[in-house]
Amino acid sequence: MSPPAEPPIIPDEELHESFFRASGPGGQNVNKVSTAVELRFDVRQSPSLPPSIRARLVRLAGRRLTKDGVLVIRADRFRTQEQNRSDARERLAELIEEATKEPKPRIKTRPTKASKERRIEGKTRRSVVKKGRGKVGDW
Repeated sequence: MSPPAEPPIIPDEELHESFFRASGPGGQNVNKVSTAVELRFDVRQSPSLPPSIRARLVRLAGRRLTKDGVLVIRADRFRTQEQNRSDARERLAELIEEATKEPKPRIKTRPTKASKERRIEGKTRRSVVKKGRGKVGDW
């Protein structure tokens, strides 16, 4: 197995940020200032991602991915725009880093002879229990 690939660097031109008013705590500030961030990154059209990482990122993104292949990350955890902006970028970086890790290939195994015997013996025992549940005959 090869060592994990270095996470690709995404240029700022590929990231699109929009700001909107967040819900939650913040007092009057929450009604006036657009502190929440929506970070958009086009995964399918990005020249920065190798195909293998792109495929794993699409699978990892789940419902955060639009039909057009755009990854949408919303960040409104903090009260300042800067903190939410860095939070969204960190979450994107974590997702991309997770996508760089190749899944470990599954190694086929066969059941041992002892485990097969235990399985058959358990089935036989269960069969005897079920046969004992039949109708009671005439005495």
